[in-house]
Amino acid sequence: MRHLFLLLGLLLSLGRPACGQTAPAARPPEAFGYRRLVVMFGRDSVQVLLLSKPGEEQIKKPLLLWEQGSLPMPLVLYDERGAYPVFPFRPKKVLESCHLAIISKPGLPLTADVTGKNPNVIFGQSQPPPYYCARNYLDYYLRRDEAVLRFLKKQPWVEARRVVIGGHSQGTAVVAHLAAVPGLVSRAVYLSGNPLGRLMSMLAQDRQAADTAGVAGTFRRWQAVVADPTRADCLGDDPRNTYGFAASEMPVLLRTRVPVFVGFGTLDRGVAGDDYLRLEATRQHRTNFTFREYPGREHNFFGFKDGRINYDDFYWEQVGEDFLRWAGLWPQ
Repeated sequence: MRHLFLLLGLLLSLGRPACGQTAPAARPPEAFGYRRLVVMFGRDSVQVLLLSKPGEEQIKKPLLLWEQGSLPMPLVLYDERGAYPVFPFRPKKVLESCHLAIISKPGLPLTADVTGKNPNVIFGQSQPPPYYCARNYLDYYLRRDEAVLRFLKKQPWVEARRVVIGGHSQGTAVVAHLAAVPGLVSRAVYLSGNPLGRLMSMLAQDRQAADTAGVAGTFRRWQAVVADPTRADCLGDDPRNTYGFAASEMPVLLRTRVPVFVGFGTLDRGVAGDDYLRLEATRQHRTNFTFREYPGREHNFFGFKDGRINYDDFYWEQVGEDFLRWAGLWPQ
């Protein structure tokens, strides 16, 4: 299943070619139907990919900006059969009603050829570039993506009053904060996030497995992060990254005034945080939240079979249709 690799957030191993070999030039995103914009953010050149219905690139439509998950990966992976999907939902039908946008991770290539490689291999043979490591933290993503959104809203082909921001997993932290900025977006989609912060999901997993060593390790790690919260060593989720993404998103979510779609699998590690958000939203008489739970599904909305994740049970099409209908982006 070609969807599988991107839904799991896995990254191919970008090994260097053997001596004497010449790596072929990577194909540009335009070869796969994407448009590319470069938005200046301070001294940074931010790469944005756009997807529109062919022939309607300049027609004014609503915009959906999709926030990426946590791992450093190129946006477009491709092999001899073509490109893997960039968006987890099927975009073809929704392009009738809107334009899609996604922002590249800082300092990473937009495309990567995975021909003859295993896209299930997580990035591990070499560290991401220093440029990425210096920017891979929440506050940078918030400031950068707000600037990109404001730029996109000024484009003549964007219906500025109907700009939706959505994301899955780590991307929900960015969604939560930007949705709370007055007048920035019209709706927000928050999928498989944990409003209590990333570490609460890790603790929930260890508690369920009765992994006392894992629980203790998480608290030791947090102690070290708090002791040096600005350290950026690029070793996995470094302290500066962890400090931002471990913070609770509950305050900003409850400050948000635009409609918010909260979707999650009931077997996800972050389900307690989503349930607590619903309790608090109810207590505060907040009516701008729509909660949609998917029974028996995990973080990436796969089901289970014989106690294991069933990767043949692909459900993102239904999840995508649900929130796109809710957002008014599904063609009639």
